[in-house]
Amino acid sequence: MDTFDVLFVDDEIDFLDTLMKRMKKRNVSVFGVNCGVDAIEYLKSHSTDVVVLDMRMPGMDGIETLREIKKLDPMLEVIMLTGHACLEAAQEGMELGAFDYLMKPINIDELLYKLQDAYRRKSIHEEKIRQLKETMAIQKQKEKVEG
Repeated sequence: MDTFDVLFVDDEIDFLDTLMKRMKKRNVSVFGVNCGVDAIEYLKSHSTDVVVLDMRMPGMDGIETLREIKKLDPMLEVIMLTGHACLEAAQEGMELGAFDYLMKPINIDELLYKLQDAYRRKSIHEEKIRQLKETMAIQKQKEKVEG
């Protein structure tokens, strides 16, 4: 599988550091921030394939951060994390376009599989859009020649 870039967003610094170290050992390119505002700023200037986003953070919470992420890049896949079982928040996150929702503590291998699945889905959507643009450009060329 291609390498891909993951942004981890979690206000629990020890958890964030541990998670990033464990993902790096699995050859995943990672970066971490500890709040939603920093995540948005990071995403404005860095290409990222998947975001792993904590639901409960002070200030901008996970749902609000998800909304802003999807405004910036609707194709960006987001996996929501929480230490609190909250079905309403999970449902809202999925309705806003989250790829999936996982409970803490997480199994690292399960997270890795979810990251790979999210990256695959993003890649497939990007390829479909590229092909559509290519087809539209060809169609425009034909219309110029015929017209």
